[in-house]
Amino acid sequence: MNRPQEIDSRAGLFSGLAAYSMWGLFPIYFVATRAVPAPELLAHRILWSLPFGLLILIFRKQIGDTWKAIRKPRTLALLALASISLAANWGVYIYAIQIEQIFQGSLGYYINPLIYVLVAVLFFGERLSKLQGFAILLACMGVLALTIYGGQFPVISLFLACSFTIYGVLRKLIDVGAMPGLFIEVLVLILPAALYIAWLNQSGSLVFGTDTTLNWLMVASGPITVLPLLAFAFAARRIRLSTLGVLQFVGPTMQFLCGIYFGETFTAAHAICFTLIWLGVAVFAFDGWRSSRPSYALRTGPAQTRQNE
Repeated sequence: MNRPQEIDSRAGLFSGLAAYSMWGLFPIYFVATRAVPAPELLAHRILWSLPFGLLILIFRKQIGDTWKAIRKPRTLALLALASISLAANWGVYIYAIQIEQIFQGSLGYYINPLIYVLVAVLFFGERLSKLQGFAILLACMGVLALTIYGGQFPVISLFLACSFTIYGVLRKLIDVGAMPGLFIEVLVLILPAALYIAWLNQSGSLVFGTDTTLNWLMVASGPITVLPLLAFAFAARRIRLSTLGVLQFVGPTMQFLCGIYFGETFTAAHAICFTLIWLGVAVFAFDGWRSSRPSYALRTGPAQTRQNE
């Protein structure tokens, strides 16, 4: 690899780490804004993402790409569906942090890549490698352990994993960049968000405007939402998909550590569940790394390599 490529790859790696680290620190932000009800905070997150996203589009000269996507009915319809999945995911995650269920949020994003693989097999005809199958089995055992031994079915975790998988599948069907796509999704959601905030204001239950610190924190939800995605988009173009796949576990690991920091109760059932999930994640990451190696591709052939991706 020549020097410019090394620099580009290193920049991509740091950007990927930055993106997942910002996502991993989200619990700190949502704990700081617990005084704001989850639906209002979600509405502000949508509202303040729009102007900040527009600035990014102007800076990156992607207004034209955004307009082209809006003019395509199929693209617009799929992005509208994606926006519903994204808003549901955001809202439930905020709610999870506010009711002190950070571990469930973390668990959801650990499970998410495994759900992706399962959906690819069930609905897109992709074949499951033995290691991928074993990883999914370990994840299922973890969920069962928490449900049976701990008496807590991880509904929040599974909802977060499934809703973000639906979002990812819909975005995969659309040929549009990360930032233009997000801007259109926010644009679709802006009217109901604005109407909800107006209704809260009319009923006298709007938190925004009652505390200066909370006001600024709610405004900050715009850049907090957009910046990680921007860093992720930068990284995705500069590092290998297998590297990006391993980096995605940085986020839920940091969320898990946030749960420890904030003193959430970590039971024996949690320990069993997370141990099984971590083993599944390790197997999944190893399989992704192994299948991306050139020597493995030469031994197995192109068809088998694609099967394991």
